Amino acid sequence: MTAILSWLASLLSGPIVGAVIDGYKAKLAAGNDKDRIAADLAQRELDVQRAEIEAQNALRIAQIGKWYEPEKLMGYAVAIYVGKLLIFDKVLGLGSTDPLSGWIETTANLIVAFYFGKRTFENVAKIIKK
Repeated sequence: MTAILSWLASLLSGPIVGAVIDGYKAKLAAGNDKDRIAADLAQRELDVQRAEIEAQNALRIAQIGKWYEPEKLMGYAVAIYVGKLLIFDKVLGLGSTDPLSGWIETTANLIVAFYFGKRTFENVAKIIKK
């Protein structure tokens, strides 16, 4: 598993690290002050780009969250149940699932309403905020 993760990290950071090394080599090879300043600026630009990519990834994680958050786990459970009902039972006709009843039926309906209603409220809030 460690080998796979290190391979993915090298794949994602390889171009950035390669560019940083190339910039450092150019800085060392620069013969005069003008070339040295250009190499310094290029190095700083690469550092800024790397920091921006890291900030974008952190923002994406903050907005989307983790896959194992409780609200997402409940959504996955309801999605699997509904998917099984639609595909396995109705479309393919290979089984029959007892319908939900009582507390779990209400909970499943609330979860579906939450996921569909959440996006609506977010969009309305964005419009009002403008």
